[in-house]
Amino acid sequence: MARLRKAISYRRLERPHTRVSKFTAKSFVKTTHNTKISSFNMGNPQKDFPYAVTLRTKADLQIRDNAMNSAREASNRIMEKTIGAGNYYLRVNCYPHHILRENPLASGAGADRFSTGMAKSFGKPIGQAVRAKKGKGLFTIFVEKQNLELAKKALHRASGKLPCSCGIEVTDNPRMMKAEG
Repeated sequence: MARLRKAISYRRLERPHTRVSKFTAKSFVKTTHNTKISSFNMGNPQKDFPYAVTLRTKADLQIRDNAMNSAREASNRIMEKTIGAGNYYLRVNCYPHHILRENPLASGAGADRFSTGMAKSFGKPIGQAVRAKKGKGLFTIFVEKQNLELAKKALHRASGKLPCSCGIEVTDNPRMMKAEG
């Protein structure tokens, strides 16, 4: 089974998935992978909660979709086991649009006859990533006041699954403010 490359290979923000070729038929990415994030909304989206707890990045970077899904599962598990699915709303705020590519080079005896080197170096798609700028909210949990500490704990657990340092921000829910005013 093929192994994933280290996440540091794709952490730097680079130019989005475009290909510029002198032949217009070759100026596109051939395929896209299905995202590994299985669900973007968990909990109870119909209920209006008074507080929003958001996980924000502290740097510009790319985060692979499998890391985002792992963080989502970790935070959702804590919330669901402790207070139940109807007492919170967890939302993934970003979608992995960026396509990661790799140009595998052959090595060993006779490799020069199999590999094209850098002549056609655009690479094959191998995954997807979220392009996150500094301060972007990755996850938001909407909760009641008595569950604020639990939501912070869940997002802290999620930040351990991500390849960056993150901050947690607690705010009043903007939807609740509109309903009251």
